[in-house]
Amino acid sequence: MELSSKQRAYLRGLANPLEPVFQIGKTGVSPEVTASIAECFNTRELAKGTVLKNCPEEVREAAEKAAERTRSTLVCVTGRRIVLYKPFSEKPEIILPKG
Repeated sequence: MELSSKQRAYLRGLANPLEPVFQIGKTGVSPEVTASIAECFNTRELAKGTVLKNCPEEVREAAEKAAERTRSTLVCVTGRRIVLYKPFSEKPEIILPKG
């Protein structure tokens, strides 16, 4: 799913007050981390996470890999924080502005 800059900015605003719910550490984007992130998307559409300093991959590389493996969309990378978006299939809670 490709987001317009307006939609990306809207999601960044919604993610700003959120606390990180997952961490990518020294194992990188392993199957366990992927399962943890996918589990987050069972209850929420927007997930914020942290890439720790001991991660062997670059922050953007880890974020893109996590988004690809969870079939979500990378909203933004700010420092070591990443935001992923995956709408609920049957009835999305977050209504995106028109692009």
